Amino acid sequence: MNKLMKVVLLILSYLGIRPGVFFQNLRYAPAYVGDFFKFSKKRGEWKIKLYPILTDKTDQSGKARGVYFFQDLFVAHEVFRANPRRHVDIGSRIDGFVAHVASFREIEILDIRPLENSIFNVQFVQADLMKPQPQLKASTDSLSCLHTIEHFGLGRYGDPIDPDGHIKGLDSMYELLEPGGTFYFSTQIGPSCVHFNAHRVFSIQYLLDLLLSRYQYELQSFSYIDDRDQLYKNVELTEELIQSNAGCKLGCGIFILKKRL
Repeated sequence: MNKLMKVVLLILSYLGIRPGVFFQNLRYAPAYVGDFFKFSKKRGEWKIKLYPILTDKTDQSGKARGVYFFQDLFVAHEVFRANPRRHVDIGSRIDGFVAHVASFREIEILDIRPLENSIFNVQFVQADLMKPQPQLKASTDSLSCLHTIEHFGLGRYGDPIDPDGHIKGLDSMYELLEPGGTFYFSTQIGPSCVHFNAHRVFSIQYLLDLLLSRYQYELQSFSYIDDRDQLYKNVELTEELIQSNAGCKLGCGIFILKKRL
């Protein structure tokens, strides 16, 4: 597919027009009609209302794929193993990582967006982490921020426009964590750029310079999910892997870090 076609499809999708979905549904429509008539002949007293779901015939039993699926499950398991005194999360997925952790322990969330629902084992505080949070300084021994920092300062979620938003956010998170505490951090990896206003992409070298020099974390482990959604756990950070960004253009790096005493 050439670049022009990708641009056209992207524009159509923003207008609510999805040609791929249309043609896929068209392909499976005859099977739906056939099944409908077969069922109608045997329906007995059942009243029928049409509600076509056309493509599930060829789907798998579940969607065990995608960056968020692997990332959220992996990091939630790490939190379970560590069993910290307190765990605070910054902006990770409620219906993924947060839900996983809340199934076995309490978790506190800070997010610039509101959360209207009350959720078992979840305590929520609305806060802008691009601003200092002195009342929370050194308040937790365990902190997570998964696939979130790349959005800070781009305005996508109603946050103030700030090219240094990710730096200010990481500054606040560093202050939240106690000395000796663990930081579970993930973000998009690849050649550094900003896809405005969706997200940033960071090179591995940039992230290492930031996390190990500016903030003085100790790296406990590095894992990543590549562009094909394959998870690689506890990988050695060789110079080749760093310079190639693990072969990713839009992958996900998962850093487990400890704040120096």
